[in-house]
Amino acid sequence: MVPALSPHDDAELLDGYSQAVIAAVETAGPAVVRIEAGRGSGSGVVFTPDGFVLTNHHVVERGGTIRVMLPDGRESEGSLIGRDADTDLAVLRIGASPLPWACFGDSRQVRVGQVAVAIGNPYGFQHSVTAGVVSAVGRSLRAQSRRLIEDVIQTDAALNPGNSGGPLVTTRGDVIGINTAMLAPAQGLCFAIASNTARWVASRLMRDGRIRRSYIGIVGNQIPIPRALARANHLAVGSGVRIASVAAGSPAEIAGFKEADIVLAFNGHPVGGIDDLHRLLTEDHIDIPCAAVVLRAGERRQLTVVPSERRL
Repeated sequence: MVPALSPHDDAELLDGYSQAVIAAVETAGPAVVRIEAGRGSGSGVVFTPDGFVLTNHHVVERGGTIRVMLPDGRESEGSLIGRDADTDLAVLRIGASPLPWACFGDSRQVRVGQVAVAIGNPYGFQHSVTAGVVSAVGRSLRAQSRRLIEDVIQTDAALNPGNSGGPLVTTRGDVIGINTAMLAPAQGLCFAIASNTARWVASRLMRDGRIRRSYIGIVGNQIPIPRALARANHLAVGSGVRIASVAAGSPAEIAGFKEADIVLAFNGHPVGGIDDLHRLLTEDHIDIPCAAVVLRAGERRQLTVVPSERRL
C-alpha cells in the first residue's frame, strides 16, 4: 500500500511544479511578443538574436501595418518575410535591439504527459501564461487552406484568441510548438504546430519568402475501390482520388488526366486520398516527370505528368 502524502509533501510537490513553470516563463517569456496586424492581433516568438519572429499565418494574413510589442514595452514595425497558409506559419522581422530570443527544442523528443507551458496574449491580456501537459503527439489538423498540417501537438494548456502564434515550451523554456488552434466549445483541446515543422518552414521562408510546392491541377475526392476491381487490376490500395475537374492548361491536362479518372499512385507511392497526394506534391517534384497510375473506365493506365510550381 502506498503511504498517503503529508500536507508537507504536497506543498513540496506543488512548489516543484510551480518552480518549473516559473523557470520556463523566465527563460522563454522575454522573447514572446504581441502582434497587431490589420484588424486582428495575436502572439509571436523571437527565435533569432537579429529579430526574426515566428507567428501564425492567420495572425498576419489580412495585411496592412504590422506592429510588434515586446514585453519590456518597446514597439517596432514588423516586416513580413514570408508566410505559408498550409502550415499556418509566418515569419516577421523587427529592428529593435538588443533582443532576447527563444530556442527551439526537438519535437521528436516530446512525450505525452510532460509539462507544457503556453505564453501569449489572449484577448489582449499581455503576456499571459497557462500550463498543462502534452495530451497527444502526431495529430493532424486541417489548415484554413484545407491541407492537413501533420505532426501536431495536442495540449490541455488553455489557449484563447490572441494566443495564436505564441510558443508552447518545456520546463526548460525550449519551444516545442507554435500555438495555433483550440476547439470551441471543447475544454482542454488545444493544438500547436510541432517545433521541427516550424523550424523547417521558418528556414524556407527566410530563404525564399514562401514554401515551394508542386502542382498538377486537379480537384478530386476520395472514393473506395470495389474489391473485385482492385483484385482485377492488382491494386494495393482500397481507395483513390476520383477527379472532379482538371484545370485548363494545367500539367494534369497536358498529361492526359480526365474527369472521372481515379488516381491510385503518384511517383511510385500509393494515393488513397487527396491528403496523400498533397503530401507527395513537394518542391522536389517541380518540373520533374512523374509517373501516375489511374483507373479509367475500370482499366489501369499509367500517365506521365510534369508538376509545375504551385502559385498562390
